[in-house]
Amino acid sequence: MNLKRFFAREAALNIYDIAKEAGVAISTVSRVLNNKDRVTPETREKIQAVLDKYGYKPSAIARGLVSKTMKTVAILSVDVRVPHYAQTAYTIEREFSKRSYNVIVCNTGGRLEETRRYAHNIAQGQVDGVVLVGSVFNKLGKDGEVAAALQGMPVVIANGRLDMPNAFSILVDDRLGISLAVNHLIQRGHHPENIVYVEDLATESAKIKRRGFLIALADQGVEGVKRRMFTTAYGLAGGRQAAEEILLSKSRPTAIVCGEDLTAVGVIKGLMATGLRIPEDMAVTGYNNSEYSLICSPELTSVDNKGEMCAMLCVQLLESRINGNNSFSSMTITPELSARESS
Repeated sequence: MNLKRFFAREAALNIYDIAKEAGVAISTVSRVLNNKDRVTPETREKIQAVLDKYGYKPSAIARGLVSKTMKTVAILSVDVRVPHYAQTAYTIEREFSKRSYNVIVCNTGGRLEETRRYAHNIAQGQVDGVVLVGSVFNKLGKDGEVAAALQGMPVVIANGRLDMPNAFSILVDDRLGISLAVNHLIQRGHHPENIVYVEDLATESAKIKRRGFLIALADQGVEGVKRRMFTTAYGLAGGRQAAEEILLSKSRPTAIVCGEDLTAVGVIKGLMATGLRIPEDMAVTGYNNSEYSLICSPELTSVDNKGEMCAMLCVQLLESRINGNNSFSSMTITPELSARESS
């Protein structure tokens, strides 16, 4: 189809007519429609006057044909009910919206079929790029159907990695994060043999945290480290259950490292229900430095994995790739420990 006829069908007044009446180039009109810089205030006002005169409302497809981008991105999250994922997706959505992008948020539930369905829809929907939120996409992204659907656009994964030429990563050093918690407890006087770990998720990030705990204790010369591992469900109930199992174990520990804040809060509640004092009788640490760590009583010591920074870097990296700018690339964030009352 002739491009001019296409625009004529999309609006009563097309972009060529606007440029002609305003006495400017088509590219200048395009920059104004897409809120780009490099247009003088006088020229912008002149073009806007023509737009207002005719009530011009360009379609997204028309804008995309001129600007070579649909100004649309998609976010695929594992589970938007999980606070860490929700905050990351929210920050990414807000930042892209500020940049005048349309944002589609998809909740896959970590299921392969849902991921396939969303990937196919995204591939057919003129989307410029995708952010994957959650290390579970390390595995889901290896699926042939998902990889094929996403191969035509830049992909950024938050705290994960995909072996695809068009995929880039913003990683958090979760192994270091857990070791920070272990070393903090040792510095507070806890013997390495009296520290245990609570694992509550089955993601790639959780596996790295678990490995970080094993390495941290092995570096202290502790043998039989795996006996100091407890597995439970994510959340308050899972944390309470883990607390019960830990208290029933043969050798009661003095400190507990958790892979997630909410589970750590559940652990604290379970311990305190038996009359134990935190941290005098048992110290507890969490991970993510979420709001749960602040509303918990006592306030929870937690590893700050800098979720907002991760989200912002995902936005910068994806937008740069959409615009053909290679100045941004994959990178790793160094977490920090936020020490509070629970340790």
